Amino acid sequence: MGEENARVQPDLTDVPIRDASTLILVRDPASAPRILMGQRGKSAAFMADKFVFPGGAVDDDDANAPVDLGDLCRTRLSERSDRAPETLAATALRELYEETGQTLEATASGLHFFFRAITPPGRPRRFDARFFLADASGLTSDPDVFEPADAELSHLQWVPLAEVRQLNLPFITRIVLAELERHLPRVDAPDKVAFVRNDDVQRGVIWL
Repeated sequence: MGEENARVQPDLTDVPIRDASTLILVRDPASAPRILMGQRGKSAAFMADKFVFPGGAVDDDDANAPVDLGDLCRTRLSERSDRAPETLAATALRELYEETGQTLEATASGLHFFFRAITPPGRPRRFDARFFLADASGLTSDPDVFEPADAELSHLQWVPLAEVRQLNLPFITRIVLAELERHLPRVDAPDKVAFVRNDDVQRGVIWL
């Protein structure tokens, strides 16, 4: 019985780490902050049934998307990374549109590198995720219309920051939200970017 179970268990010791980007959109940050979130499906291979920010893995075509980044954002994204900063930002904007139907202006003043984390070992999928922060006032779409959006995220909604912890959240999302609570009402670049490393070289948090 034990040998049979061992045979069917997937080998998660050498899961590749893929570059990914996520976008934290904040509505009314100074008065009544709300965060755009959606719920992943129960059968999803990664973070099933969890409420998350829109985001996903880098696609090859993201390298061709025009994105305007500020110097500080570009410099921080370049640290300990082989991926072009503009590509990472383009991924966040593309995933926002695909998963929510929302479009954000890709301007140097509106998109800020806020957090970075690597998925811990032992998971079926691992990502080196860069979290970007933006004010929802920079949207060029209607913030209350989630069309056209794919079916990857359901229950898309602007969640009041005071209520967001009642949702079924991934552990790393709770950490990001704690940083966001300390940062608000600011939606500009943070003083430092936390990088939660869970790779083969280092564990713990460093600052970019």
